[in-house]
Amino acid sequence: MDNARQRFGELLDAHRKIVFKVGNTYCRHPDDRADLAQEIATQLWRAYPGYDPSRPFSTWMYRIALNVAISFVRSDGPRQRNAVPLDEDLHELADESAGDHESAQRVRALHRFIGQLEPLNRALLLLYLEDRSYREIAEVLGISETNVATKISRLKQRIRSEMPD
Repeated sequence: MDNARQRFGELLDAHRKIVFKVGNTYCRHPDDRADLAQEIATQLWRAYPGYDPSRPFSTWMYRIALNVAISFVRSDGPRQRNAVPLDEDLHELADESAGDHESAQRVRALHRFIGQLEPLNRALLLLYLEDRSYREIAEVLGISETNVATKISRLKQRIRSEMPD
């Protein structure tokens, strides 16, 4: 058991950014993010005996983390209302664009857009923005690759129609 606990701790530490990204995507307030991170870690530990080491840990971890986040948000209405994506990549983009008012506005508009998405589409976009393959996105979300492609295409169309030029 100690070996399993140690290995789990090492894997969790190596992939901790996943927990932070999911927490930042689904919760605005630090207390909610901390609660979600704790719940993700707990559920990962409970599911760890079923983890297949021949498969990528990050894919397995994303699947559990996103499912926990979606349940977490759905279980509490106020939390859903306060959900705003705070993905590090978007913040870096906003920082780089600080001198360019128009670009900063586009980043803020993208934040608002993502924050208004349903939880599954938010998860899909998070994985897509991380350059995950359609196959991996499908595996994480438990949908077909064709469905991933269709949903991404629709999200892109929605972004084009709802985002300022």
